[in-house]
Amino acid sequence: MEIRKKYRLVLTGILALCLAGLLALGYGEAKEQIPDAYVQTRGEKGPGTGSIFVTETRTPAVEEVSVSGGQEGSYSIQYRYLGVIPLKEVQVTVRDPMELIPGGMPVGIYMETRGVLAVGTGAVEGADGLNHEPATGIVEGGDYICSVNGKTVTEKEDLIQRVQETGEKPVLLGLEREGEERKVQVKAVEAPDGTYKLGIWVRDNTQGIGTLTFLTKEGSFGALGHGIADADTGTLLEMSEGNLYDTEIVGIRRGRTGDPGQLTGLIRYRKQLLCGNLEKNTVAGIFGTCTERLKDRAGTEALQVGYRQEVELGEAWIRSGMSGEIRDYRAEIIEIYRKERDVNKGMVLRVTDPELLRTAGGIVQGMSGSPILQNGKIIGAVTHVFVQDSAKGFGIFIENMLEQLIR
Repeated sequence: MEIRKKYRLVLTGILALCLAGLLALGYGEAKEQIPDAYVQTRGEKGPGTGSIFVTETRTPAVEEVSVSGGQEGSYSIQYRYLGVIPLKEVQVTVRDPMELIPGGMPVGIYMETRGVLAVGTGAVEGADGLNHEPATGIVEGGDYICSVNGKTVTEKEDLIQRVQETGEKPVLLGLEREGEERKVQVKAVEAPDGTYKLGIWVRDNTQGIGTLTFLTKEGSFGALGHGIADADTGTLLEMSEGNLYDTEIVGIRRGRTGDPGQLTGLIRYRKQLLCGNLEKNTVAGIFGTCTERLKDRAGTEALQVGYRQEVELGEAWIRSGMSGEIRDYRAEIIEIYRKERDVNKGMVLRVTDPELLRTAGGIVQGMSGSPILQNGKIIGAVTHVFVQDSAKGFGIFIENMLEQLIR
């Protein structure tokens, strides 16, 4: 009898520990899923957790929030786990409905960096027949070379010319590294042909193809859904200026396992084909002012913005003009990360449209920025494709792009 009692006590203890562990796990997961702040459209549903274990207290009651004349209102939500344990207090901003003109058309992108970007350093052959690495350990990949001997440089040609003028004397480089300015000296190596080299691989511009996400009625645009980074260093490029141009898609390389595929386009850098002026390169996309040409291409159809708490699992649409005409392709949202750790990865999509799967295999490089539509609203943009499964990709919430636009 005593043994049975002890056995029951042990089982009860184990069950109690398991229950406590499950409650702790549920608490952590619930807290992780609740963002620190929300934006809500006036008249639309507010944020909720969808959990039967989490209760909400709204102060003031949402019905009391009044928004008119373009003014914002707000209220707070106190979330509690099991109705007792405090989880988090969230501030909700209530705004008048906002509309954007969805894009979907491919665009050619040309951007010049602010200064000359150092991609890396390496060895150069000297006039003595030996290999030298004059800049190794002094200049790093990701540094911006802004001046040589006190004189501003903006292009590779400027840098090359100033180094030749300096000759065998030490070259004083003005660098910007992670937002900090610094000066370093590098002694150039004389090459067999009599020129002087620093052993620094550099870049001063970049170009490529992406997709326009939206236009505002005021004439601004957003595209890509992610920033333009240097292919070698992964560093977000600091831009001095740039433009959007019309592009013609001449080929689609279909995505396969291990190969995400790609749009191939023809970009003509002509003034009459100019679509917009780049003003910002940010983690959430590129932004600027559009030309009348781009306004005419986009049309006037506007869709209301859908904020993150309105995004649902299930059917959605990807708008793309890769085929030569703007059309909507069927997809589904299979995961939502409302408290995303990566600004570009708020949701996971799976392409289900037979035509898009047949022609492209799903999402391909060059589709970044394609608008994501759901329930008649623009809710985000395609940002990345899964390398091992090109039918799947990540999307950014549209509000994350708008936050960068208005900064």
